[in-house]
Amino acid sequence: LDKNTLFFLSPEDWRVLLAIEMGMKNHELVPVPLIESIAGLKRSNCYTTLQNLLKHKLIAHNGKKYDGYNLTYPGYDYLALKVFFKRGVISNICYKIGVGKESDIYCCLDPDENPVVIKFTRLGRTSFKAIKSKRDYIKGRTSYNWLYLSRLSAVKEYAFMTALHKHGFPTPRPIEWNRHAIVMSYIDGYTMRNVSQMMHPKTIYTKLIKMILSFAEHGLIHSDFNEFNIMLDEEENYYVIDFPQMVSTSHPNAEFYFDRDVECIQTFFERKYGIKFEEVPKLGEDVEKKVDLDVEIKASGFLPKESVKDLHLLEGIGDNNAAEEEEVGEEEVEEPMSDEDQNENEGEQPELGDVEGQIDEEEAKAMLKIEKEDEDPQDSDEDEDEEEDEEEEKGDINEEKKEVLVVKRKKKKL
Repeated sequence: LDKNTLFFLSPEDWRVLLAIEMGMKNHELVPVPLIESIAGLKRSNCYTTLQNLLKHKLIAHNGKKYDGYNLTYPGYDYLALKVFFKRGVISNICYKIGVGKESDIYCCLDPDENPVVIKFTRLGRTSFKAIKSKRDYIKGRTSYNWLYLSRLSAVKEYAFMTALHKHGFPTPRPIEWNRHAIVMSYIDGYTMRNVSQMMHPKTIYTKLIKMILSFAEHGLIHSDFNEFNIMLDEEENYYVIDFPQMVSTSHPNAEFYFDRDVECIQTFFERKYGIKFEEVPKLGEDVEKKVDLDVEIKASGFLPKESVKDLHLLEGIGDNNAAEEEEVGEEEVEEPMSDEDQNENEGEQPELGDVEGQIDEEEAKAMLKIEKEDEDPQDSDEDEDEEEDEEEEKGDINEEKKEVLVVKRKKKKL
């Protein structure tokens, strides 16, 4: 980055850069009339500004199939840097610290002259173009541009870093974010890959394995936990960097990523320090989830709380069914009743006034009448007919009595 160019850009240059950025939301190449309309410039002024931006390679022009302009990564960097300067986050750009497969790292100074780090995401490089298979930024999109995907990556990394730092994990302190750039605290150390010798390698290994387990207990897996993304200072304090590829422990490939992180650390220490390991931690056996941090920051592969509740309900239903089956299997067969008990039960009849007998006095009398009819049907026919007529005139016969009378009449006809 050329900080001199940044400070000497005119207001018209910034307006055209912003106009092209806004136009790229719906256009791969933004036409000049649209740039003029958004920036509010005349044709002559807009043309001069475009030529100046082309000279500094902040934009690119393509006139083969469609005449238009698009932002380059340096132009996108300048837009983010202007915001950081305006907010008072940084005061100067110092030098480039390193270059990764998907980012550039710069050292800057804050207003108090303290060193800070700016990370510019650079998706789409030759070293990292398999974004569709390695990240979930695209989802169902059929068309996209690399600047937008870099912005999504930066948003995700800033969210991960903020949440992890808040929960006490050894990460750089996130300061500010804009577009595809993240400002974070400066770590005075080196990546573990560039450390020639450690004073206590076994202690560092133990702490790193515990870190992997602690990530999993919070519902996260780093997915790229190796010597290139772990930094050590002179006192052998370790820090973890690079988070956009983190996934949830509910991810379909969570166990694979977890085992790969453990294997990377063990391979490094075994190859460089000759340390051999007998026990290998497993995600399903040695990890018990304590915090739903993956749900809070919506890590790749996370399950919403409603889905988790449904799973718990299904598991509970399965457990209840299994318990019921066991109870049915353990039920004892009732012993047959003895003759004496049967005789005692037969002899016991509910009294007319007994509530548990479930029989009214009138119903009992009706039943007794039916028994008498069965004994002497011929002698009691006339008396019964007269009683039936009287009861029907009164209209006090309930439905159950009517059923009894219907039965009696059927018997007479027979």
